[in-house]
Amino acid sequence: MTQQQSSVPVVMAFSGNDPSGGAGIQADIEALISHGCHTAPVITALTIQDTQDVIGYTPLDGGLIVEQARAVLEDMPVSAFKLGLLTSAEAVEAIHSILADYPDIPVIMDPVLASGNGSMLADDDAVEAMTELLLPQATVLTPNSQEARALAPEGDTLDACAMALLEHGAEFVLITGTHENTPSVVNTLYANNRVMDTFTWDRLDGNFHGSGCTLAASIAGLLAQGLEPFTAIHEAQEYTWQALSEAYRIGMGQQIPNRLFWAREEA
Repeated sequence: MTQQQSSVPVVMAFSGNDPSGGAGIQADIEALISHGCHTAPVITALTIQDTQDVIGYTPLDGGLIVEQARAVLEDMPVSAFKLGLLTSAEAVEAIHSILADYPDIPVIMDPVLASGNGSMLADDDAVEAMTELLLPQATVLTPNSQEARALAPEGDTLDACAMALLEHGAEFVLITGTHENTPSVVNTLYANNRVMDTFTWDRLDGNFHGSGCTLAASIAGLLAQGLEPFTAIHEAQEYTWQALSEAYRIGMGQQIPNRLFWAREEA
């Protein structure tokens, strides 16, 4: 392997395909490109959706997920795993079997449980499998507040939910506050059974398609580049806020983050 080849880290992204191009695997690819990474995309589900909602989806067979991933893993070095849409327990089990063979590679998990308009994308069996199998393998878990409550229903506050998610095995938990009724967006980072930091961001107008994908993929890319987790988590939020602040609306629903804002021509 040449120095030029080895200088571009590979991130394997397990995500659904979104034909609107706003979320899912395309969001991962754009965010990872922005952080200087090569994306190895592993499709977990085919979706029918637009910028307004998810109309339907078809999970991929677990064997196909494994075959996609192992073909790449046997061919190139992977520096981080990013997990997105996992609609079935079978998909969760398939990915768990892969991650178990690569325990030293960081895992960034965006637990996509519902669409932006609330359509459920993961059934109870899938959620239970995520909690039991994937949380113990997660380096960074990035749920929004609704997802945190769904993954840890035993918690009566978001802090309690985060503690439960840490107890399930996640190393870092970043709960995002976009769904909370607060003037600013407050994201809270937990680790070592305590609050590590809070991050406050100006609340932007409108709704965004693929914001969670953007944040998790950015953390994965920065970890793949060698940053330590706290720095990667902070810088990924800065990048995501900038992408959202320059979002564009080309459909009839949510705005799409401009993840390539850095490539625009300067005036």
